[in-house]
Amino acid sequence: MATTHSAMLLLVLTCASAACGFPFPGVVAPVDFRKKDLLAVKVSQLSSFKTPLPYSYYSLPFCRPHTVTNSANNLGEVLRGDRVENSLYELGAVLTLNLTAMQFEMMETKLCQIVCKVVLSQQEVNDLKEKIDDEYHVNMILDDLPMVVPIMGYDQPFYQQGVLVGFKGRSRGSDDSIYLLVNHLKFLVKYNKDAHTDLARIVAFEVTQSSIKHGYDGDWKGNATNLKTCDSRPGHLVINTDGPQILEANKEIIFTYDVNFEESDIKWESRWDTYNPVNNEHWFSVVNSLMMVLFLSGTIAMIMLRTLYRDISRYNQLGNQEETQEETGWKLVHGDVFRPPANTDLLCVHVGTGVQFFGMILVTLLFAVLGLFLPSNPGGLITTMLLLWVFMGLFAGYSTARLHKMFGGSEWKKITIKTAMIFPGVIFVIFIILNALLWGEESSGAVPFTTMFILVLLWFGVSVPLVFVGSYLGFNKPTIEYPVRTNKTPRPIPGQPWYMNPFISILIGGILPFGAVLMEFFFILTSIWLHQFYYTFGFLFLVFVVLILTCASATILLCYFQLCSENYHWWWRSYLTPGSSALYLFLYATFYFFTKLQITKVVPTALYFGYMLIASYAFFMLTGTMGFYACLWFTRLIYSSVKID
Repeated sequence: MATTHSAMLLLVLTCASAACGFPFPGVVAPVDFRKKDLLAVKVSQLSSFKTPLPYSYYSLPFCRPHTVTNSANNLGEVLRGDRVENSLYELGAVLTLNLTAMQFEMMETKLCQIVCKVVLSQQEVNDLKEKIDDEYHVNMILDDLPMVVPIMGYDQPFYQQGVLVGFKGRSRGSDDSIYLLVNHLKFLVKYNKDAHTDLARIVAFEVTQSSIKHGYDGDWKGNATNLKTCDSRPGHLVINTDGPQILEANKEIIFTYDVNFEESDIKWESRWDTYNPVNNEHWFSVVNSLMMVLFLSGTIAMIMLRTLYRDISRYNQLGNQEETQEETGWKLVHGDVFRPPANTDLLCVHVGTGVQFFGMILVTLLFAVLGLFLPSNPGGLITTMLLLWVFMGLFAGYSTARLHKMFGGSEWKKITIKTAMIFPGVIFVIFIILNALLWGEESSGAVPFTTMFILVLLWFGVSVPLVFVGSYLGFNKPTIEYPVRTNKTPRPIPGQPWYMNPFISILIGGILPFGAVLMEFFFILTSIWLHQFYYTFGFLFLVFVVLILTCASATILLCYFQLCSENYHWWWRSYLTPGSSALYLFLYATFYFFTKLQITKVVPTALYFGYMLIASYAFFMLTGTMGFYACLWFTRLIYSSVKID
């Protein structure tokens, strides 16, 4: 399947909008067409709350045009499983003046419009029943707005994406199950009209669903057929006379739709606000995270300004070596604190990969806060993250090589290959397995071989060379010097209190970073697995800043306690302490699976935990790298501040 990376670059250059914490509608540069066009509905993938497996709209026996064209135009949309295709639902004619404004030539209500007539085979009936059992929804798009069903009974408008394929019930006087097919859609197109011109912009696309057993008089004449469910007034729908449309093999089913236009006071620039309202819980999560980081920052400031100042002053006032030996605390391990740890290559690779993740996420969030990701182009976010990951390989190689040289290593090519291959290789193997499962289920979420080839090309053709370039530059930089010399003989480590046990302290240190992102992680999971809208990137950026400060604060605090206990094995622990938050992240994802989702089948379950495993591993590297560099800065600072004899 063809993909267009230049579409993403064009998107970045032509879109501009800013709204911190709220959805970003974006502004598209106007292009005059001045031609008459049809206001046509596009169909997207079939999705379900009970299973993450998407399917193409035309995988079911719905009405299809003579030629089906796919509108997915970037790599992100293909990876998401989006299959945006044309349909037979035409709502009227418009005179298009530019990409955002249009003049309606036909804005009249249309009722009981015939789409097509189908006769289902037994296999097609079974396919529809299976999708109804799994509660699949049909998703459609008009003017880049997704079709939504308004749900009443809430304090503020709540919208659900897509309409159900059908309903399952029981027949009267029998325990046998019957399946009802949704074959009639009632579209409501809301528009905002300029008071001074005839220009109008679509600001909402809503729908209600129903199942109607249509009948007709005489011979079938296509769209000109006179349906018995419509009275003598043209296109006027009669309240159902023949009951709902029951799914049966070898029976005729007629698909119809209504369309109505309604003027609205919703501005085009804020049309996405109703799809993604910011609730009080979201505000609470951000405030809670900010309070946590302020508390931790205050604790660290107290240690730095009082405890450390007192320690440094006392150490610098000691008169002779004998007095030094009688002292206890972090100064006593100055000759071992910068001793290289075990498995330095593995630590360097993980830190370098964490730098790659950090750069990717930081730049992506900055683009998002500037409003460069349109809600109408969900694949743009994934495309950007993937391309940034590839280009950030330069920084991954640089940081890995510098650490490798600091630890006394000399085989920079070997460490470079490990950096370029270990994490992407693990992720690619998991991805291949999950994609094979999708292929086996004939899901539209399966990535085509052409896209696989593009991913491999980006990996080996762009990312790997950039990692080598970064490593070469980093290894040729001067070696990072330690503020103190390292003794030849390691100092024995005294017995440690129970709370400084590595297993306990590492698990304790991961709680705070996890708590900082918990609420936002819940909203992200809901967006991904329950098909909710998520474009509050302003909040996400704030939470990311809080995560950085929390990882740094928690790691520095525990590192100080560890050094005061005369334990100088801090290298790996500084990485694992905040990195253990990934374990809590995966455990919460498991809790979310059993309490919020209705997934029961084996393949969807494997997909969920496979993707959550990838996300947790990436979070481990991200948070671990933050803690590692914070602790490295801290130890260099305090040991450069004391006089060492």
